[in-house]
This record gives sequence, structure tokens and C-alpha cells, in this order.
Amino acid sequence: MKTATLIAERLCSHRLSAPARTVADAASHMLAVQSQDFTAGRWALAARTRGEPTLSAVDGAFARGDLVRAWTMRGTLHIIPARDLRWVLSVTAERQRAQAAGRRRDLGIDGAMVAAVVAAVVPRLRDGGLTRAEMFEVFTGVGIDPSGQRGIHLLSEMTLDGLICQGPVVERDGVGREQRFVLVDEHIAEHATPEDPLAELFVRYIDGHGPAGVADFAWWSGLTLGQSREALTRARGGVAEVDDGVFVSTVRPRRSSGAANVLALGAFDEYYISYADRTAVCAPEHLALVGPGKNGMVRATIVSDGRVIGCWTHASASLGSEPELFAPGRGSESADAVVDVDAVRAALARFTRFLEG
Repeated sequence: MKTATLIAERLCSHRLSAPARTVADAASHMLAVQSQDFTAGRWALAARTRGEPTLSAVDGAFARGDLVRAWTMRGTLHIIPARDLRWVLSVTAERQRAQAAGRRRDLGIDGAMVAAVVAAVVPRLRDGGLTRAEMFEVFTGVGIDPSGQRGIHLLSEMTLDGLICQGPVVERDGVGREQRFVLVDEHIAEHATPEDPLAELFVRYIDGHGPAGVADFAWWSGLTLGQSREALTRARGGVAEVDDGVFVSTVRPRRSSGAANVLALGAFDEYYISYADRTAVCAPEHLALVGPGKNGMVRATIVSDGRVIGCWTHASASLGSEPELFAPGRGSESADAVVDVDAVRAALARFTRFLEG
């Protein structure tokens, strides 16, 4: 598949050039958006929605129970429609446990420790949920030290067990960056039950990220290549192969006539991070500038006509500072391109309005 075609298709499948009607619709289409940076995760949904949804509108979806945040794959926090949490974890939880097993042994986490914290926190969670700090206070109260990542791993284990998730955003002055942990059985009113969850995961990945292949799905889902090949075998009726090993959705959204050519995407955005090979959207010489770096960070990006042309930060956008635009590399497709500075500023201004709303 030609790069230009691949980029155009991905912009649509990501709802960046074919925005969804509502934030909830965008979340359902994407299934899961990486969100260890909570502000960036919420902006990822707003950037894929028509008009100018605000931070408060996204937070409202958490308050209503439409959205939750959880360790859904790769041991990483994602925003996911609440109704999809249980079946996704039925596919990914075992693999996440296997990947974390060594670290959890080092931290002394075993079945008895998990049972102790569950017994202590469940009664407390029945009254509107607890913040992470409050959860850790409960751990400490039963003699379990949450430091050294032990507390985070215990929260993750309870999530993988289907007991808890992160729900309503804690109200604070300015941008809320914290959620309450709540009981899944009390907070989520409806659970989707696909006939074949593994096949459904592959289909939903392609719906929100195609064109893509098995290696991309394996990276995104955290499953093994063997599991990912099995997912494709079981999902073949729900996706279309447009090139050797490259798949798209059978029903693809159409580009909006008013879609912006320049976008400000947040840290860890799915458009960049959710593929095994990111060179289709970012020149090889710029990959190290975006990340992941040694600290695991993936920076917020400026995207023009589907290609990464620079980086920015949430704080600098709020202050009106200029982004860091890359110099085009020799021989790159964008070497002769002229950056539309006004369009870049407009993209960053949309993010600022999102925070202020």
C-alpha cells in the first residue's frame, strides 16, 4: 500500500479526519486509548470528536459511567468504554499477569497479600470510591507498604481480576488529574458480551487503527505473535485485506470536508504509538525526538497531512509558546513542504480551549 494512501486511511480510521459525533462515540470506535497521561488521554478523545468538546464534557462521560480507565493491555492505563472493560480483560489479563509476574514476586505480592487488600478496600469502595492516596492508606492500615510500586501493582492486580476500575474524576481547581477507584460491579451498569472476544479485539483494533497488520496488533494488545495470528484467523470475516498482511475495517468512516490538515495530538497518542513500525507517519530521523525515550515517554506531536512535523507540551500550549518543529530531513517526503504556522497555532489553540471549557 502506498504511504499516502495508508496515511489517509489511518487519519479516517482514527477519527482525526472523520471525527465522531460524540466523545462516547469516539471512545467506542477507538476501543482503548493510551492514558497514563490522563490529560492526554482525554484530549485524544476530544481531538477525534466533532466541534470543540471540552475537558468538562469528557469528565462528564466518566461521571455518567460511560468511560472508565484501567490497565487494559501492556500493563498500561487506557481509557475504555465501560461496557467493553470486562471482555477486553478476559483476553488480555492473563498476558499482563505473566509480564508482571517477576516484578510482583520481587515486591512480595502473592495471593494472601491480594486477598488482604481486597478484604480491606471493598467495604470502603461502596461509598463513592477512593482516590489512589486513600487506597494506599487502607493498604497501610492492614500492614502492607504501598511504596516501591507495590501499591500500583496491587491496584493493577485488582483491576485485572475485574474488581475495580478508575471512574469519576476528582473535582479540583483547574485540570483534574485524579480519579476515584470504584467497584466494577457497582459502577458499570452494562457489560458487552461478544461471541468471540479475541476476534472482537482484532476487529476493533483494525476499526480504529487500520490499515495495520498482525505485528501492529501484537504490539498494541500486548499479546504474543501466536495469539495475534490466532486472533486474525478468527476475525477474518470482520476485516478486509487490502494488501499482503494489511487489513482495514469492512466499514470505514469518510473524511469530513472540514477536517483540519494540521493537528496537535497529545502525549502517547494512538496515531503514533499503536504500531510496531511508526515510520509511515514519522520520518526515521525524528523517531528518537518523539519517543519512546529512555524514560518511556512519548511526546505530544504536531501532525501535518498525517506526518509528524514537531512536538509540543501541554504547558507550553497553555502559555502560548511556540512548538518545536522539526527541520525536514534530506530526501524525506516533506523536505519541500512549507509548514503552515497559522494552522499549527490554530491546532494548539483548540487544545487550550479544550482545557478551559
